[in-house]
Amino acid sequence: MFPSRPKNFNIGGNIRPLGRDLSRFVRWPKYIRLQRQRAVLYKRLKVPPAVNQFTQALGKNEAMTVFKLLNNYRPETAAAKKQRIKEAAAAEASGHLPDSDAPTVLKYGLKHVTKLIEEKKAELVLIACDVDPIELVVWIPALCRKMDVPFMIVKDKARMGALVHQKTCAVVAVTAVDVADASTLDLLKNLAMEKYNNNKDMIRKWGGGIVGLKTQAKLDKRAKAAATEEAKKAASKI
Repeated sequence: MFPSRPKNFNIGGNIRPLGRDLSRFVRWPKYIRLQRQRAVLYKRLKVPPAVNQFTQALGKNEAMTVFKLLNNYRPETAAAKKQRIKEAAAAEASGHLPDSDAPTVLKYGLKHVTKLIEEKKAELVLIACDVDPIELVVWIPALCRKMDVPFMIVKDKARMGALVHQKTCAVVAVTAVDVADASTLDLLKNLAMEKYNNNKDMIRKWGGGIVGLKTQAKLDKRAKAAATEEAKKAASKI
């Protein structure tokens, strides 16, 4: 009538110890294990400068200034563009001279932005730091440096995609701004030239090569033993 049900006091059993972190005993889903292993692997590998520069994204305060400016030049939605063209056609049909100037907006798309850089029409280029595969944009910084076009690396592709009514966006370019925003654009261009275009350390610095805690402790122990041995040899010579 009353069967014996002994309690299991092992980890994850009936009574869990208070204040103890059990996360390392959790069997995580496979996709989480893979993304964590990938993150560790990226730290271990030696990353060439062309790829490592994408880890040097713009700071939070500077990025806030950039996105605040770009938010004023978001492209039209499809419905807004259709309405503008319709109104222009109606004005032309009625005999009035329509305002043919298209609004000043951001330019996006890899092929479009590349052409703007090659023709030196881009005033400022923004590149997302987390584009996958990285080969899509890895050559754009070198092209910007060659054509002397200011560029910045920002977080992240989803935030840039929101600017242009897309899920994600790899690169956007500013070709022109209003007179009121000209001083802000000049300030950002000078910042981009100083921090990215003319930054020699970024061009030459390799990334990765970070070993784990166990390996680091082993290397420190080995270095300490070698230093002790050298000290003994020096003392014996004296």
